[in-house]
Amino acid sequence: MASLGSCVAVCLYDHKEQYGGMNHFVAPKNGRKESPTAKFGNAATLGLIRIMLKNGSDIKNIHAQIFGGAASPFSREKTGRKNVKIAKKILKKFKIPIVSEDIGGSLVRKVAFNTRTGETVVYKVSGTDKMNKFSENERYFHAQRN
Repeated sequence: MASLGSCVAVCLYDHKEQYGGMNHFVAPKNGRKESPTAKFGNAATLGLIRIMLKNGSDIKNIHAQIFGGAASPFSREKTGRKNVKIAKKILKKFKIPIVSEDIGGSLVRKVAFNTRTGETVVYKVSGTDKMNKFSENERYFHAQRN
């Protein structure tokens, strides 16, 4: 499960092997002086793809879902938009189709990903709500499409 504001989560699912994985990153790229850790979108997304391939997935059987990237009312940096852009750029490079996305806007999202089925549940809340309280009408379901 991931709680996302301007952060982004990429969920990858191998529909043939029937397993998946999810990352969660806070910034698009590491700077020159920073090591490429999973807090950065470039390292986190490449790392997740590598793990899937190392565990026997064929790239043609992997689909992606992307969530998050909300605009922060307290920042001019557009970090959310940049996070989404780096994730999409890497997925495009590897020809991994994005079958579902819920990105941008201003609401916080809480994402649960079922790694066995590829299904996700997304809860949306406004900044005034508590992160642990969600009403049923703010919840919706994403199903992985093959």
